[in-house]
Amino acid sequence: MNLVIGAFPYFVLPLLLSFICVPIAKKVGLNLGIYAQENQRTVHHGKIVRIGGLAIYIAFMISMAIFVKADDTLNGILLGGMIIFTGGLLDDIFDLKPIVKLGFQIAAALVAMFVGQIYLTSISLPFGIQINNIFISGFVSFAWIVGITNAINLIDGLDGLSSGISFIVTCTIGLLGFFMGRRDICIMSLILAGSILGFLKYNFHPASIFMGDCGALFLGYMIATISLLGFKTTAFITLGFPILMLFIPISDTLLAIIRRKLKGQKISEADRSHLHHILMYKLDLGHRNAVLILYLMTMLFGVSSVISYFDKVAGMIMVVILLFISEIFIEKTGMINPKFHPLLGLWRRIRGKSKEDTNEH
Repeated sequence: MNLVIGAFPYFVLPLLLSFICVPIAKKVGLNLGIYAQENQRTVHHGKIVRIGGLAIYIAFMISMAIFVKADDTLNGILLGGMIIFTGGLLDDIFDLKPIVKLGFQIAAALVAMFVGQIYLTSISLPFGIQINNIFISGFVSFAWIVGITNAINLIDGLDGLSSGISFIVTCTIGLLGFFMGRRDICIMSLILAGSILGFLKYNFHPASIFMGDCGALFLGYMIATISLLGFKTTAFITLGFPILMLFIPISDTLLAIIRRKLKGQKISEADRSHLHHILMYKLDLGHRNAVLILYLMTMLFGVSSVISYFDKVAGMIMVVILLFISEIFIEKTGMINPKFHPLLGLWRRIRGKSKEDTNEH
C-alpha cells in the first residue's frame, strides 16, 4: 500500500495533464487543419486531428521537470525526445520525405547515445557468449533505438493500438525496474504511462483524435531509451526482456519487411497485411476486438518477461508456447506468404505418413 501511495503522484499528475491537454491539441489541430488523410489503408472517416501526441509530450515533459532532477543521462534522453517529437510534428503538419524523417530519428538516437550515454556496454548471447566490442554494442544500441522508434509508429494503424501497447510495455518496464531496484526507471515509466493513459481515453475506438507521428515516434523513442537504460548494466546484460515486452511491434515490423521484400516492394511501401489488418479484415474480428486481442498478446509477452526475471526455465516455457502460437497464426493467415507454412506443412506430412501406416496395417 505504501508503494502504491508513493507511486500515485508520478502517475496521476501526467495523466491529468495529458487528459486536459488533449482537447487543446484537438482545437489547435482543427484550427490549423492538421487532419489524418483518408486513403485505401485507413479505417477512419471524417476529419480527425493527428497531433494528439502533443498532449502526451507536454504532460511528460512538465511532470519530468517537477519530479526528476536533471543529469547528463536525463538531458540526453529528453533532448533526443525533443528532436524526435519535433520531427514527428513537422511530418504531421507538412508530410516530410522519409529520408528527412529518418534524419531526425538518427539525430535523436545519436544524442541519446553520446550525450546521455544510453547504449549497451556489452551483449550476452546464448551458451555464455559475451560480446564486449564497443563498436558492435554501439551499432546494436543505435539500431535498437531507431528500430523500436519506427516499430511503435508502424503499428499505429487502429484506434488506441499503438498508445495501448505502449502503455502496457511501459508499465512492464516500470515493474521490472522496481524489481531491479531502479527508482529512476520506475519514475520515468510511471510518468510516461500516465501521459499515455490520459490520451488513450480519447484515442480508444472510436477515436476522436490520433497521436500522429509526433506521438508514436516519441513513445517509440522513449520506450527504446528507457529499456536500454534499464538493461545495459544489470546482471542480465541483454535485450531479451525488452524484446519480449515489445514482441508485437517488433515481429510486425520484421514481418512487414520480409513480406515486402518477397513481393519486390519497397520497405517503406505501406500495405494492409499488418497484424491488426489481419485480425480486423481477414479474420473479421472488428476494430475493437482486434485491438483488445493485441493488448492481450502484449500483456502475455510482458508477463513472460517478468516470469523470466525470476525463473528462467518457467519463463522460457511460456515464451516457447507463445512463439509456437504466433508461428501457427502467421502460417495460417499467410502474413509472410501464402506458401510459407513450415510447421503446418510438417504436421500434414506427419499425419499423411501416419494414415499410410494405418492403411498398411
